[in-house]
Amino acid sequence: MTDRLTWLGHATVLLEIGGARLLTDPVLRPRVAHLVREAPLPGDLGPLDAILVSHGHHDHLDLPTLRRLDPSAPVLAPPGAASTLRRAGHPVRSLVPGDELEVAGVNVRAVPAAHDGRRVPLGRAPSAVGFVAGGVYFAGDTEPFPEMAELAGTLDAALLPVSGWGPKVGPGHMDPRAAAEALALLRPGLAIPIHWGTYRRIGHRVVGDPAREFGEHAARVAPDVRIVVLAPGGEVEITRAV
Repeated sequence: MTDRLTWLGHATVLLEIGGARLLTDPVLRPRVAHLVREAPLPGDLGPLDAILVSHGHHDHLDLPTLRRLDPSAPVLAPPGAASTLRRAGHPVRSLVPGDELEVAGVNVRAVPAAHDGRRVPLGRAPSAVGFVAGGVYFAGDTEPFPEMAELAGTLDAALLPVSGWGPKVGPGHMDPRAAAEALALLRPGLAIPIHWGTYRRIGHRVVGDPAREFGEHAARVAPDVRIVVLAPGGEVEITRAV
């Protein structure tokens, strides 16, 4: 069985690992609040073994999208997002960094994220995580932080945000240079830039090429890591570390 990643746009990635089908931060609508989608939408995703939600921001936790997905799939998320997620009709499991469980034979572990993930206007406390699922690191939203280096040597692939939906990113996010700094700490076999080129704020146009810029920075600080830039809907096979 081939393991693969399919980037569906923004922070939404379908992970097909060890027979499990996992979906990250699903946001699959033409418009979400003040954001409009610039990329095509995928078709029906079919059965899922779990949905991984990193935090409560609207471009990562979208209730209308969740309600259209496999209702039997449990949602794994930090505690601050759990009450919102229960309105989507899925079973919810709260995880904090260090928690792990097995999903369809694949180990899924919550790891730290340096991000204020509270959901405006109801969120009361910062709450955000990343995930490592079967050797694949999904950052969600985060800044680089030194503890990322603890994952070095354990990762087959890393899904790293390199931009956002506006002209610049704020605290708790990564631009192409910061994402390359994170890559140098993580040292996966493969890195895929995400969180770019999918949604734009109404009234703003997309400028620059953050995925290309990330690749240029990565070539300098982590030249041994394979970088694959996907268009939304594009997929790549994962090579397992020996």
